[in-house]
Amino acid sequence: MAKNTYRIVTRGSDGSLRIRDFDSEEPLLRMHVKIGVDDCSTDLTLRGKPVFRGLIGPIPDGKGIARYESPEVFETLTKEWSRAQSKRRRRRTAAQIAADAAAAELSLQSQYAGFTPSGE
Repeated sequence: MAKNTYRIVTRGSDGSLRIRDFDSEEPLLRMHVKIGVDDCSTDLTLRGKPVFRGLIGPIPDGKGIARYESPEVFETLTKEWSRAQSKRRRRRTAAQIAADAAAAELSLQSQYAGFTPSGE
């Protein structure tokens, strides 16, 4: 059976992220009010995990880890994630594809220039 870890991410008083891991949900039940059970997550490993008042989650965070975030942390991390610029990729033109194919053909020809089959 897979080990379950419950990760709570909140913001410290100095503004840093505060991450605490728990091996069971018992300490969480003492700190937070359970308001339900996740029954609709697309990640099947999260189904049946508790939902707590005041925390966003469960969110998958690696194998066997259910992550819960405070609303402020969730909002901040989501904004950072959405602002991250992805590298724009350009499609190669037909001329570039033809030039690459020609270069590969020349490379193969130069590798096998002196090759003769052993049966001849």
